[in-house]
Amino acid sequence: MTNRAIAHARLRASRLLGGDCVLPSAVDVVRWFGAVQSQDVPGAMWAVAQRMAPGTTVEDVGSAFDAGEIVRTHAMRPTWHFLAPDELRWIQALTGPRVRQGNAALNRRSFHLTDEDFATAISVIREELAGGRTRTRDDFRAPLAAAGIDVGQPIVLAYLAMEAELTAAICSGPRLGRQATTYALVDERIPPTPKRDRDEALRDLVVRYFTSHGPALVRDMSWWSGLTVTDLRRGVELAGDALQRRTIDGQEYVAAPGGFEPPPVDAPFVRLLSNYDEYLGSYVDYSPIFDPALPKARNVADVLGAHIVVRDGFVVGGWRRALGPKAITVSVTLLLPLDAREREALAAEAEALGRFFGLPADLRVVVG
Repeated sequence: MTNRAIAHARLRASRLLGGDCVLPSAVDVVRWFGAVQSQDVPGAMWAVAQRMAPGTTVEDVGSAFDAGEIVRTHAMRPTWHFLAPDELRWIQALTGPRVRQGNAALNRRSFHLTDEDFATAISVIREELAGGRTRTRDDFRAPLAAAGIDVGQPIVLAYLAMEAELTAAICSGPRLGRQATTYALVDERIPPTPKRDRDEALRDLVVRYFTSHGPALVRDMSWWSGLTVTDLRRGVELAGDALQRRTIDGQEYVAAPGGFEPPPVDAPFVRLLSNYDEYLGSYVDYSPIFDPALPKARNVADVLGAHIVVRDGFVVGGWRRALGPKAITVSVTLLLPLDAREREALAAEAEALGRFFGLPADLRVVVG
């Protein structure tokens, strides 16, 4: 199986091929992956929209977010993810303890918060949000200080809120303006859901990951989820026939049944993917989706530190967005040249990005 075959199989698994791959709603996209990385909220919304019907806008996805059809919280690694509301509790119960363990080590080294401080903070935050209220993180600063917790460092406030998220006390509320910055109580925003057996939850998340990201390695999912390789190997065993394994170049890849068969990919295929898109940021081993012709130039890390240009499933450059009042500027730096048809596809993709944000797109391309 070649890198191209793996890349094409992943394009289908990631629902980026359009047509039959399109999903009907934002929550269907999030549920397909299990979790969608979302610290860059506009980029994450664009990633969701790329798996939905053409013409989906930021307000379409934003309205689903405001209505609580998808929620945003810390769940893995640690970073923010979109989750389906009815899956928040069991996913956090599975992945949250590992994140909290890592945070505790950081706290011991740097912040010196006690278990009593965390318990007090969560109690204060719950009181601030009770009765269906929403608050920004900064709104917690004064009541936490009044309770005797030193929140002078902004990062301390962030970690206190994260602890409340990871224990399923709070999650996102509606946006404040266009920013996903408010919190609400989980128990008031999300109806009760039954607790799940850990093995059942582990099996479900493992199947979900390798169905939506495969072919992939167990250590790829370990990076994505924060769970141990030992745990995940057990999850693969629990999955039984729901997953298949194949050794490629001495490494064992895992995918859903049929997930190793590359689909046809119509040329030209060019996508502007956000920097944390699940097609990109969910693996330790990036080699199957990097064009082998990429130069070993000094600016490669800078170019690929932005959002990513993908051609035929392979990373070939980076792009940046600048939202203005009258247009969105899309600045593309290509590490490999595109032919005329591919440049047209790139321009069409920039126009789609502009329609998503409700602005004309000003595309600027350099080959670096």
